[in-house]
Amino acid sequence: MSLYADILRQSLLIIHSKHSPTDKMQAICDLLDARLEHYNWTGFYLSDIEKRMLHLGPYTGEATEHATISYGKGICGQAAEAEKTFLIDDVTAEKNYIACSIHVKSEIVVPIIKDGLVVGQIDIDSHKPAAFTDNDQQLLEKICAELATYI
Repeated sequence: MSLYADILRQSLLIIHSKHSPTDKMQAICDLLDARLEHYNWTGFYLSDIEKRMLHLGPYTGEATEHATISYGKGICGQAAEAEKTFLIDDVTAEKNYIACSIHVKSEIVVPIIKDGLVVGQIDIDSHKPAAFTDNDQQLLEKICAELATYI
């Protein structure tokens, strides 16, 4: 079994467990952080759809001052607004990037969509440029699709 297939299998066990949604998200952050060394900050943001704001949820990594992000602002806000995955190989090339750490070189943000609405997202930063591949995107999109039922 490939690394990504094994992580997906473990993630699905977490998602379909009897734990709270918050505990499930934290366990997924911890799993991804432990198993994929290019994941240097892994966290969830939850949507306030009416106010078009993202609020920091469970995460693993350095503390962040970005507890709230407006739709459209930064990579996270763009992903929420566009309702699609953003895979950024070089964050310094992005005009709308919100710097969380001087060490971050690349980022992937995958929305969690439920009933046609973005209810949250997973955001992952890496200290390596172009760290994320199609394997990462497919894994994270599957995790978010399964997690949407519980949010």
